[in-house]
Formats: sequence, C-alpha cells, structure tokens
Amino acid sequence: MGPYVTSESLEARTRLWLERIAPINQHRMELSREKAALLVIDMQRFFLNPASPTFTCGGLAILPTLRRLISSFREAGRPVIYTQHVHHPDCLDAGIMEWWWEGMCLEGSPESEVHSDIAPLPNEKVILKHRYSAFYNTDLETVLRCLRIEDIVISGIMTNMCCESTARDAYYRDYRVFFLADGTGSINEEMHLASLLNLAFGFAFVTTTDFVTQQLLE
Repeated sequence: MGPYVTSESLEARTRLWLERIAPINQHRMELSREKAALLVIDMQRFFLNPASPTFTCGGLAILPTLRRLISSFREAGRPVIYTQHVHHPDCLDAGIMEWWWEGMCLEGSPESEVHSDIAPLPNEKVILKHRYSAFYNTDLETVLRCLRIEDIVISGIMTNMCCESTARDAYYRDYRVFFLADGTGSINEEMHLASLLNLAFGFAFVTTTDFVTQQLLE
C-alpha cells in the first residue's frame, strides 16, 4: 500500500480534510504578524527515511510546502523555531519510550539532523526534546515569552503525536494555535484526520499554509 498522501496529492487531500472538519473548525483566527512564530516539529532524517522503523510518509509529502512556509516566515522577519526529538546514546533519558518504540533517535547522530531541504539557519533556535511535546522540560516557553509571541503556527511530524501534543500544551499556556492541515503529516490518513478533528474541536484553528503566508506577507 502506498502513502496516504504525496506532495502531488496534498492540496486535494487537504481540501477534503478541511471539508470533513468544517462543522467543528469554527474558531477562525487572523494571524497577528508581529506576534507570530513558526514551529517546525521533528522534521528529521530519522523519521523521513523509508528504512526507518518510525518512517512518516506524510513528512515527505509536506517537505515542499514547509520549504515555502519557512521562506515566508524568514522573509517576514518572524522566528522559525525547530525541534529535534533525540535521546542520549545510552538512553539515559528514554524511560518508557525505549520500551514503547522500536529504535531511538540518538542525539548527535546524522539521522537526528533536520532534513537538508529545510535545515535551520545558524541563528535559528533548535529545541532538543525527549518527549512528544516541545514544551515538556525544554526552554521553548522561555524563548516564546522573550520574543513576545502570542500566535504559534505548528508544522511538522507526526500530526497525531508530537504536533498534537505541542498544540495542546500551547493552548494550555494561552497561545493562539494555528495548526496546518497541509503542513503536518503522519503515518496514515486516519491518524492525521483524527488529530485535525480533535484539535479543531478544542485546541486550535486548523488551516492551511496559504492562509498563513497570505496574512504573514500582506
């Protein structure tokens, strides 16, 4: 069975997803350009390699979209913040995750690096995290507060794991969350759509890259 979405089919699939969640995706928000930041979650080689035990096909599909999105934030002079999900080579920080998952993404390994198509610039913040949420035991909240961020745009992988966990934690902290239907990816369509439904219902405005970039650069 092939991937549930490709870069060629992403636009059409996104329209269907947004139609499916439209009855509950009612908390439309306008992006505040001067208070916005982009989070790029875990777009690492480890998860984008088809040979990896945690290969995320949706991640490959969104790469061209994220490249365009990141360029828009840089052009607008707004922060782009990356995360890398990594563990100590001796799994000192793995805990239950070592038992739960096959294979660990090791800190400092080539596989832990962000995909070269969307690699961070030297001056861009990279958050190293050991659990799903980018807020859990990291300095992300400190960075966002110092930058006076109020609107967070969430992209990356996996939709239903680290992206959703981060979106929920952002909402708990009173950030306005813009969650990208065409800028997040998972391993199958059921999980991706389930997260879009859950987040639209209680945590985020689910939208598109075009919506965000238009508001960012207008």
